[in-house]
Amino acid sequence: MKITLKDGSSKEYAQAMSIYDIALDISEGLARAACAGEVDGEVKDLRTVIDTDCTLNILTANDPEGLRVIRHTASHVLAEAVKRLFPEAKVTIGPAIDEGFYYDFDAAPFSREDLDKLEAEMKKIIKEGHKLERFTLSRVEAIKYMEERNEPYKVELIQDLPEDAEISFYDQGGFVDLCAGPHLMSTKNIKAYKLISSSMAYWRGDSDKAQLQRIYGTAFAKKEELEAYLAHLEDIKRRDHNKLGREMELFTTVDVIGQGLPLLLPKGTKMIMKLQRWIEDLEDKEWGYVRTKTPLMAKSDLYKMSGHWDHYKEGMFVLGDEEKDKEVFALRPMTCPFQYYCYKNTQHSYRDLPIRYGETSTLFRNEDSGEMHGLTRVRQFTISEGHLVVRPDQMVEEFKGCIALAKHVMSTLGVMEDTTWHLSKWDPENPEKYIGEPEVWNETESHIRDILTELEIPFTEDVGEAAFYGPKVDINAKNVYGKDDTMITIQWDALLAEQFDMYFIDANGDRVRPYIIHRTSLGCYERTLAWLIEKYAGKFPTWLCPEQVRVLPISEKYEDYAEEVRKELARNDIDVTVDNRSEKIGFKIREARLAKVPYMLVVGAQEAEDKTVSVRSRFAGDEGVKPLGDFIDQICKEIRTKEIRREEVSEEQKKT
Repeated sequence: MKITLKDGSSKEYAQAMSIYDIALDISEGLARAACAGEVDGEVKDLRTVIDTDCTLNILTANDPEGLRVIRHTASHVLAEAVKRLFPEAKVTIGPAIDEGFYYDFDAAPFSREDLDKLEAEMKKIIKEGHKLERFTLSRVEAIKYMEERNEPYKVELIQDLPEDAEISFYDQGGFVDLCAGPHLMSTKNIKAYKLISSSMAYWRGDSDKAQLQRIYGTAFAKKEELEAYLAHLEDIKRRDHNKLGREMELFTTVDVIGQGLPLLLPKGTKMIMKLQRWIEDLEDKEWGYVRTKTPLMAKSDLYKMSGHWDHYKEGMFVLGDEEKDKEVFALRPMTCPFQYYCYKNTQHSYRDLPIRYGETSTLFRNEDSGEMHGLTRVRQFTISEGHLVVRPDQMVEEFKGCIALAKHVMSTLGVMEDTTWHLSKWDPENPEKYIGEPEVWNETESHIRDILTELEIPFTEDVGEAAFYGPKVDINAKNVYGKDDTMITIQWDALLAEQFDMYFIDANGDRVRPYIIHRTSLGCYERTLAWLIEKYAGKFPTWLCPEQVRVLPISEKYEDYAEEVRKELARNDIDVTVDNRSEKIGFKIREARLAKVPYMLVVGAQEAEDKTVSVRSRFAGDEGVKPLGDFIDQICKEIRTKEIRREEVSEEQKKT
């Protein structure tokens, strides 16, 4: 047989060979590093025997799939450690994931101390260096095998496999787990690992099934890589908006109010207000929007007309019972049908279009309790919602305009480089989830594809992610934990105007259906705040900061001048406070720095006499003494232009 290798060279063998033996034949070093093999593009266990011509790529830890094999094997070592220390625990599943691995157990919750003990036990198992031996059993034998070991979850998994499936197991020195593989040849090949955390999970992700305990871990080929990853995790903790936002007193949550219903505290409210005023002025004054204000709820009749009642009712907060009440209401999950009636209030000519409606809309969605997280997944939220009613011939240019506005907003916030763009399409395999004919969907998706291609925006296409009435562009960003959140949406709608009998009068006097663009320019304000907290680790651009300047009098003798400075700054719309505490100036500076205030103005005898301020900033440290008027001009320009000023000195330099 002929084996074609990754570099184009080939090897010929007279007999069947395992992937591991082929790696060994190439070089002992490659065999030691090998984690798996890629045979004709399919990842295979090193124990796999090849007996026909093929292409073969030996995978090591430098390959993503090779690293997954290390992590998958580490998850089995974790499972063995749990069974050794907690014999009553029942094992379920333990896959490799992008950042490491996890394993779910039916057991009591694990503490950090438990994880430390499990790490130590894993070290023993790895040191023992057991070979992982693969074997298969028939369906009947496999079920009996796991029943004898009192592992009911494994029995259920086997029972759910196809009748003709090959049921394989891996034995590592007596601990046996149901698994398709692939795995390393021996446990001793795991060099660097760490158990990160534990949490509750549901069996098969179903909240109606058993509660399990999930242990997360990670593994790398080298200790240095593991240390770098752990440092990355510490940075994540430092940036996590759910932690940092509470520490900075931007928001909080209260059990008696409910999950997904955050309280924005004064500082967080100040930031949201700045964003909202900016977006409303931007849309209205520069992009030609007109503003509406519509109800937070409506009768079910409205949602039945729009299709939301049939396609989205389970995600809505319904007020009343259709079987008992004359009228049933629901809190709105969207604003579109409300703004349609603003349009329908007046008959429109083709000359009136486009009409761009904007609204700062508070919406309600009945998210699952397990999905709630800080400000990114909530049940009440506010978005910069807009609907553009356009003639069909205007649709492409107006859609491009919505993209340009979104890009401008993200560039101003400094987050453009953190985004990915997605064409969210319908699923033709499940047409019952959508309204409209296939040709309409195919045509509108093609238009969006052409627009993104023309604008040279890299994008991926996601089947099944469209709304039930139209395809859309989703602009996503990853949070600090790597999960994608949709930040901005721009949607093409060629269908709902028919549902609501919307029309305009064309040049011939005929009634014509308009098209509609559903879009956000900023998206959800709460989610955007979370994004900014994590992006800047709380060190926001000056224009967004709830406290932009803190005046620090050296002693109480200079409080009058400090107040004079405060009033002058406030007159120039600068958010300023004075620290009049009886503390040393060094302590006040450290406190202001910990609060991430952009500018500190130290004032004493000389400053009071000369009408100056001694400027210290988050960006450059000591900026020297400046006339108060000059400083005001400087910061006002920074705020007006929404400059994102970068730090010029290290934390260590600031300490000195």
